[in-house]
Amino acid sequence: MVAKSDIFTVLQMIPDPEMPISITDLGLIERVNITDSKVYVELLPTFIGCFALPAIAKEIKQKLGEVEGVDEVTVELINNPPWSTDRITDAGRASLAKHGISVPDGSSPCCSGTKTDTVELRTSAIPCPWCNSRETTLTSPFGPTRCKTIHFCNACRQPFERMKKL
Repeated sequence: MVAKSDIFTVLQMIPDPEMPISITDLGLIERVNITDSKVYVELLPTFIGCFALPAIAKEIKQKLGEVEGVDEVTVELINNPPWSTDRITDAGRASLAKHGISVPDGSSPCCSGTKTDTVELRTSAIPCPWCNSRETTLTSPFGPTRCKTIHFCNACRQPFERMKKL
């Protein structure tokens, strides 16, 4: 029988096609079940309709199919529980910051009707991943992918992306 740790080692090596982070560090893997030589993986999308999901599912099937003792791989896309930036590991946050992508820290609740990360377009308290200054501006709520926004740091004069809090 295949060990679950071997499966997670392989999953850790699969990068997200849109960001510099593994799918495990991004928190996309909800569950892995192994029965005899069959592996079942539950995959969470960061956003419904994420264009990267078919590519990720295909790579999971390919890579896990190469593991000795694995005869069948099933990948199911699920939406419950919903993915959130709280699922990103510390290593994943560090990798994203190194590449100029900011991640909400989870200190303010989302969708609760009380406090959110929403701020005026002119100024924000979003820390810059390059210099950690909070003198940043939301440039666009629409980034290169559906799960990111674009910001600008007034201190170091660098643009950066930020994961949307879900």
